[in-house]
Amino acid sequence: MEASVLIKNINFSEVHNLADLVGYEDGRVVSRTFAQNPTLSLTLFAFDAGEGVSTHTAPGDAMVQVLDGEALVNIDGKEIIVGAGQVVVMPADVPHSVTAVQQFKMLLTVVKRPASIKG
Repeated sequence: MEASVLIKNINFSEVHNLADLVGYEDGRVVSRTFAQNPTLSLTLFAFDAGEGVSTHTAPGDAMVQVLDGEALVNIDGKEIIVGAGQVVVMPADVPHSVTAVQQFKMLLTVVKRPASIKG
């Protein structure tokens, strides 16, 4: 029986530089999803300068870990500049957006509430 793959789009048992696993593209946001299930999402992004993700809410707490460059994160109207080596957490169900001040790369981890068991 084949084992279930929990993390995808990355070679196992090798050392990687996260920032090198996704490249910048002019005028675009590029992403590479490593895991997505009902309780967790793990995605690597590269944003060209000026690009972003418009205001939205997420069903879980979202942690942005900036690997390169600089971004403006707006959490319910509070603007935060976050740069390489820094993290910021956006709480579940709170409106937020992300805009590239300059080209930047981030690892986004979203931890979602488990679905309740109906019986």
